[in-house]
Amino acid sequence: MTPETLRAALPPLDGTLRVAGLAEPAEVLRDPEGVPHIRAASQRDAFLAQGFVHAQDRLFQMELNLRRGLGRSAEWLGASATEMDVLCRRLGMEAACRRDFAALGNEARAMLEAYVAGVNAYLESGAPLPVEYGLLGATPLRWEAWHPIAVMRRLGLLMGSVWFKLWRAAALPNIGAEQAMKLRYEDGGIDLLCIPPGVEAPRWTATLMELAPAIAALLDRAAPDAAGGGSNNWAMSAQRSATGRPFLAGDPHRVFEIPNMYAQGHLACDAFDVIGLTVPGVPGFPHFAHNGSVAWCVTHAFVDIHDLFVERFDDTAAHVRFRDTWLPVTRRRESIAIRDATPREIEVVETAHGPIVAGDPASGTAIALRSVQFAETDLSFDCLPRMLRATSVPALFEATRGWGLIDHNLVAGDMQGRIGHLVRAMVPRRPRANGWLPVPGWTGEHEWDGWIPFETMPQQIDPEGGVIVTANNRVVADGGADYLCTDCHPPNRARRIMELLSRPGADAEAQSALIHGDTLSTNALLLRDNLAALPVSGEAAALRQRLLDWDGRMSAESLAASGYIALRLALTRILAERSGLGALAGDPLLAVAPGVVPLNQLWWTLPALLRANDATLLGNWSWPQALQVALVTAAVDPLAAQPWGEAHRPRFMHPLSAMFPDAAPMLDPVAQAIGGDGDTVFANGLLPHAGTRATYGALARYAFDVGAWENSRWTVFHGASGHPGSPHYANQHVAWAAARMVPMRYGWDGLAATASARQSLAPG
Repeated sequence: MTPETLRAALPPLDGTLRVAGLAEPAEVLRDPEGVPHIRAASQRDAFLAQGFVHAQDRLFQMELNLRRGLGRSAEWLGASATEMDVLCRRLGMEAACRRDFAALGNEARAMLEAYVAGVNAYLESGAPLPVEYGLLGATPLRWEAWHPIAVMRRLGLLMGSVWFKLWRAAALPNIGAEQAMKLRYEDGGIDLLCIPPGVEAPRWTATLMELAPAIAALLDRAAPDAAGGGSNNWAMSAQRSATGRPFLAGDPHRVFEIPNMYAQGHLACDAFDVIGLTVPGVPGFPHFAHNGSVAWCVTHAFVDIHDLFVERFDDTAAHVRFRDTWLPVTRRRESIAIRDATPREIEVVETAHGPIVAGDPASGTAIALRSVQFAETDLSFDCLPRMLRATSVPALFEATRGWGLIDHNLVAGDMQGRIGHLVRAMVPRRPRANGWLPVPGWTGEHEWDGWIPFETMPQQIDPEGGVIVTANNRVVADGGADYLCTDCHPPNRARRIMELLSRPGADAEAQSALIHGDTLSTNALLLRDNLAALPVSGEAAALRQRLLDWDGRMSAESLAASGYIALRLALTRILAERSGLGALAGDPLLAVAPGVVPLNQLWWTLPALLRANDATLLGNWSWPQALQVALVTAAVDPLAAQPWGEAHRPRFMHPLSAMFPDAAPMLDPVAQAIGGDGDTVFANGLLPHAGTRATYGALARYAFDVGAWENSRWTVFHGASGHPGSPHYANQHVAWAAARMVPMRYGWDGLAATASARQSLAPG
């Protein structure tokens, strides 16, 4: 592959194109960053044009994510993608998406039909195919109206509680129930709540009595990873902000995928004029946008929407026990095509609770998944067109009634000066014990009992103090009428954002840049403050002194930051070895795709154990002993001798670069050295088992100045285009790496004056 090949695969972005299905002409202006701004006459034409432009910029990504959702990605990516395909087939992704499409209202169905007509119109337009199709020797699929539901469902697939429950379940036989209950994200000493803002509360911990049935079920089994995240958002009321207008900002964090999960976009018609982050393959603006009246953004709320049930099978594995009867299971065969390999045949077994995802029914027990994402009909797509027309925070919240594909902290601000926060989710009512472990499926004591009503989901509008902060921390205090959450992220980022927002004087833009790029790690300070009295000498003493003199900032140029990570890695490995939990790698419970890695889980648990001086998992060692050994190990680790930014520099890998290494230099954007880690607001996180490179971080950053929309700013981690040959493939990366943003251009007169490309879409 050559640069000429890349350029030849670029679609035309100027002039006039005829687009089948358009009723009236539409216009596409691309701003200096390459972001498409679409203006159409009607709502139907707008969604059709959005589908066309998404395909123009991101066709390969759209189809790959569709294939991933349907369990067909191994047809392109080979054996490495097989396990995720198996999981999606077991979950019945296609059937669930078809079911949901059939249940949608007329407006949502029309939106999807128009969007997909736009995608297919692009396929028929004669434009060159993305370069990836040439590498694969592939022909694009034609899209069907239910396909965007599969793309959206795949992007939030099983986020949250499943992996924590499987992790504790795998650890239970090794370390016992009391110790297994400590295996969760640490709480920073005490949880900081989203609602009410700034309030602290202790976590509820399940007692052994409450968990006894689940423990017995797991220990009686015959058979013996969630990626890190760090999304932030915050809002200031008109009364609190320096401008007298509401202000929203934040950054969604996920594993870095090329192309980006998000694409900047702008869509206008007679019904709305909306700008924000779009999801290629999905119409509308589900997560981050403003429409000139109200702005909205989300973080993952860590509400528990997945349950695991230990099922007891009869001797034939054809029935499962439920109370005093035996219920039949269903079975089906699936064949998974794999590039350059023999197809894999699997059997899918489903009980009344859901598909079996771990274990073998023939052994007598196995684990079934019951998830909000699959168990019952979902109407999230009904919300998308309603959101685009909302004129206030209350109207936006009402527009999201029925959203269930994934749980969000939805934060918003409007032109009337209001700010608000709603937990946007569908959550079943069931016992709190369901949140800790797989529970017995045969007793009937852990069943879902309807849904928590929309009206009682956590919500606040204009809270006292005029500030809202969410950073995957606990939404509300435990102990309310309804169970919402067991596991959530530590409060460290939320607490730090609250502190930075309290500083007077900075305007909204400067303040958001200050917060987005903040690298202070409270867990680094925790480790540092435990080092003073350790009896070490030589290189270990030098490293200790470097850390004692350090301010805890994970800046790119810092040597101390690298030393801290080397120390924490060494200490986590000691914890994994001394507890015996490291040996669980490969346990069948932890092998459910994408898998749970013990070292990664213990990385997040370690600070809570150290803070409490709880050495019960250290196998008769004390924390000073473990720290002393870890410090000696870290002192000779080459990591400790290089600037953190270099050790932490991400590698942005295109999904095909490993398969086509000769093309990799042109497919993989070059990344800058960056600071931060998973504990900082500048949350560029690592997966400890994989090394020190940043593997996840902010896919985008945004700041909405409500009412002065031209002041709003944003950036994405590579660029607006998904084409490796485009000048807009990675043109925003340098700004992103420095936590800077570029203008979010909204006014059409200004766009016309600065457009880098203009295209007319004419009815075909």
